[in-house]
Amino acid sequence: MHRAMSLMVLLVPTQALAVSVYLNGTKVDGLTGAKMDKCSAEFDAKGNVLLSCPGYSVKVEGGAVEKPKDDAAVPSEISKHYFLVTEHGQVGVSDYDFDLFINSKFVRRLRNEEEQIVTEVTRHLQPGNNVVTFVAKKRQGKERKSFSPEHFFRVIIGEGAAGGDRVMIDEALVTFQKTAADTGDATKEFALTAR
Repeated sequence: MHRAMSLMVLLVPTQALAVSVYLNGTKVDGLTGAKMDKCSAEFDAKGNVLLSCPGYSVKVEGGAVEKPKDDAAVPSEISKHYFLVTEHGQVGVSDYDFDLFINSKFVRRLRNEEEQIVTEVTRHLQPGNNVVTFVAKKRQGKERKSFSPEHFFRVIIGEGAAGGDRVMIDEALVTFQKTAADTGDATKEFALTAR
């Protein structure tokens, strides 16, 4: 009887501490034999492990995908509009191109020599938490046009409204920038909550 009692005492805490692992929002408990580079890990209030790995997606076969449960209610659909706007200190001088990923899905390449881009990105978002990733690539192999931090390439994503041929961003949620003074490639992730 004494052995059975001590075994029960040991098992109860283990069950109480059970957590799950989520890769880019998809539950992957039991995943083995996988290696992912350039990932970040976060522990939520319940102890779940939330891995954010740009460029990786999870395909679940045979069953529903389980997302981590937040205490705050997640809206069933997005009621706001989200826009991406680019800005240049001088077009074509920063020598950076940006690849944009939303929730690990490639959206588009933003090129250094393009004039200002204004586009809606709402359709790429899901209600609630989203991960926006920029991969900045410095163009190599040609002479640099500038070394000045005044020659920047900036991307802003925010909530806003469109009217006619104008877009007004009410709240900037994500800002990413590289300048001609920067020298290497870079990857940066941002959390964006779509409402």
